Amino acid sequence: MSLEVVTIGRVSVDLYAEELGVPFAEVRSFAKSIGGSPTNVAVAAARLGRRSAVITAVGDEPFGGYVRQKLEGFGVDTRFVGTHPFLRTPLAFAAMDPPEEPQLLFYREPSAPDEHVEVTEELLAAAREADVFWVAGSCLSGDETGPATEALLAARGRRSHTVLDLDYRPTFWRSREEASARIGAAVEHATIAVGNREECAVAVGSEDPHEAAARLRARGVEVAIVKLGGDGVLLSSDQGERLIEPPQVQVVCGLGAGDAFGGALAHGLLNSWTHQRTIAFANAAGGIVASRLLCSQAMPYEQEVVEILAEGRRRLTASPCEGSPA
Repeated sequence: MSLEVVTIGRVSVDLYAEELGVPFAEVRSFAKSIGGSPTNVAVAAARLGRRSAVITAVGDEPFGGYVRQKLEGFGVDTRFVGTHPFLRTPLAFAAMDPPEEPQLLFYREPSAPDEHVEVTEELLAAAREADVFWVAGSCLSGDETGPATEALLAARGRRSHTVLDLDYRPTFWRSREEASARIGAAVEHATIAVGNREECAVAVGSEDPHEAAARLRARGVEVAIVKLGGDGVLLSSDQGERLIEPPQVQVVCGLGAGDAFGGALAHGLLNSWTHQRTIAFANAAGGIVASRLLCSQAMPYEQEVVEILAEGRRRLTASPCEGSPA
């Protein structure tokens, strides 16, 4: 059976502080799961019933086996998860200090297996044939994974839906200038681009949402999605611009919300929903994950997203009108 969603990029074993608002030095316990943005997107899509896979690599040690086990448990196809003979599966620690912007500490030295994915005919076929091919901008920094990703994008030939998550993390790059050059070049292969203000500034040189969206569209992107945090999401397409507000939630952990958004975005694209409906659904999925501690395990099922959207509509319609009883 063919794959609907294929992502490429990093993977890790995530260790998240269970105490909120506590710095690393004072954390007493961590909850373990798997993570890495493209990995989480594949998990999120699988939770929504999609046939998904992630192109990545792990170490030949117990944590590598743990990653495979968790992916299979989430329903993610692991055929493209390679094993490096001596590099170890990376770790990612997070302290919820503050919960909205957790502090991250990556252990990926001297390098991580996911930076050494090589091109194969199997991967080229997967990139060409997937209904949604999702590329995390951070994977372009890998010595081997970067060129491999560029080759996969070229093989796909800007077929819909080719999604570029601008996904800029300074720790993965030698310089911001290098990131700008490589992520910016990848924009030329995308039909959809997703990023926050800083990521847009890295990719196209402007953190103004409207200007960034215009620049992405000028480079041939059909749908530009600029995340504005608590202010929502700016959607730009040939139908114009629209600001779509997020659901109101109490944030427990800001990590992973964007990945839930990504999996839900893929789900909406595969359903051929309108852009507005897709982004509203993705916003709700992201809000659900922000209200939970872990990333991959927190990814919602479709019914959960439908319920939070319905609750938002009920709140709007329940507002008392002038002259009516309160």
